[in-house]
Amino acid sequence: MELSQYNEKHVRVTDKFGNTFTGVAVHCCSDYGLHEFNREEESISVGDYLLFTSDIASVEEIEVHGTAELWTQRLVLRRFCPEDAPALYLKFGADKAMYEFSGWNPYATAEMARQAVQRYIAGYDNPRFYAWAIDYEGVLLGTIGAYDYIDNQIEVGFSIARACWGRGYATEALKAVLDYLTGNENITRVTAWCASENIGSRRAMEKAGMRTVSTEKDGLAVGGRVYDKTTYEFRRGS
Repeated sequence: MELSQYNEKHVRVTDKFGNTFTGVAVHCCSDYGLHEFNREEESISVGDYLLFTSDIASVEEIEVHGTAELWTQRLVLRRFCPEDAPALYLKFGADKAMYEFSGWNPYATAEMARQAVQRYIAGYDNPRFYAWAIDYEGVLLGTIGAYDYIDNQIEVGFSIARACWGRGYATEALKAVLDYLTGNENITRVTAWCASENIGSRRAMEKAGMRTVSTEKDGLAVGGRVYDKTTYEFRRGS
């Protein structure tokens, strides 16, 4: 059984005891098994579970839609869980810099953050619902989602905690989501917008391959201020 072919793919694994594990597989070589567990075998991890070759009955790659787990070089884009609510409130809801240019703050209180996570979790059964927590080594550092799917188009939005600005996380996460939406989900056009003064978001979108399609003079009114509104789009192969 060649497990390396399943690395970073969505799989369903059944072990010889009848247990089934579904998620993104990460391949581990036999040297790792020997060093960590004194078992000189290949293995794959699926979520919190490590499965060695001799313990696996079957592996199959599966097709996924909606908020599927995505991996980048540094990040895991995963579904939200109830434990994320406090971090969303502290890192996003309680920091005015996080909604300076949008005015949108679904995490303004601890209770609102908890309710937002509940809505995300409730939406995951919908194959056109997309809401990811951006995770770096087990720490939630951002959010990214896609909304208002209609006529094979969708809008994407993202946010990175202020302590993590300037490290390329937004671009890295956005590239993965754009590729997933237009590739796996076959969505023709992905759009996004931001205040023209929001240089960080603009750079992230441009580096991720989105292009400017319009700028609306005084198109955004936020907190008593007015900003120009710049709209971007992404089309696969463009």
